[in-house]
Amino acid sequence: MKCNKWGQINISEPANLISISRNVVLTPFIFVLFALTAWAQEPPYPQRGPIEITVLFPAGSSADVTARLLADGMAKELAQRVLVVNRPGAGGAIGYKHVASQKADGYALVWNSNSISTTYHSGQLAFDYHAFDAVARVLVESPVVAVRADSRWQNLGELIADAKARPKAVSVGHSGIGSHTHLCLMALFQAAAAEVTEVPFAAAQVVPSLVGGHVDALVQLPAALAGPVKQGQVRLLAALIPSRDAALAEVPTAREQGIDVALEAWRGIAVPRGTPAPVIGQLESAIRASVAAAEFRQASERLGVRPAYLPAAQFAELIAREDAAIARLMQGVGLKK
Repeated sequence: MKCNKWGQINISEPANLISISRNVVLTPFIFVLFALTAWAQEPPYPQRGPIEITVLFPAGSSADVTARLLADGMAKELAQRVLVVNRPGAGGAIGYKHVASQKADGYALVWNSNSISTTYHSGQLAFDYHAFDAVARVLVESPVVAVRADSRWQNLGELIADAKARPKAVSVGHSGIGSHTHLCLMALFQAAAAEVTEVPFAAAQVVPSLVGGHVDALVQLPAALAGPVKQGQVRLLAALIPSRDAALAEVPTAREQGIDVALEAWRGIAVPRGTPAPVIGQLESAIRASVAAAEFRQASERLGVRPAYLPAAQFAELIAREDAAIARLMQGVGLKK
């Protein structure tokens, strides 16, 4: 096209117009063809590569031990490697941030727990459980109060009585500010009207701190204590759950000993929000089969944890319900930001 000296348009190059028209028409088809080719080349889930489970606490912690147990079962069910990667720090916030930032394609999973609520409501995490899609609950754990085997306290009542007689003289360890074990500790001693000195540790250091005599007692999850209990280094005084745990049949609950505190811990798998439903379904099925396997149940019993599978929809409801309850509890004990 050209303009004459009066500014009028002269169509003098029809061949160019035809070329432009062809380009305009063909361009969308090229994009569609490219997209279809890329889609056709994407292997079906989960054949593209290994699946990664982010564990929010270090190697040797209860979270780590139980996640590796699940990963072994899932790998068999999915015929794909399932890797466990530890990303500890800030009560779980570092791991949650990492997984929330990953592509929602089913290859990045988080070993989720009550910590999604405690980290958010304590101000360590900028987003809450809505950043993830629930896949399945796997197990529940009973937070316990533990002391060294040579401790003078034979039950929870004796520990509480001593803490009342000597305010802040008794030191009690937990897994870090805002962690589930910290919340349990606060709720327990507030309910008992006793003052203790709280000592936060990195998760991997909590049990060694008790065995080494750096604290008088601790609140912890049983999988991390399984070894020291078997070796006779540690005794469990109470479980902070509604009713006695069959996996810890000899350990009375706090309620049985006159302190009305029950804060069961759960663990499960979640994925970044927006993960396709068919992918969540495959993961859900693999988890269900893994939890039902005899090896998983036997290993869980040895660790003092209870298999407790819940499918995605029910797990999502549980997370939402418990988030509200944890927010109220943290407000009551002064931990909510």
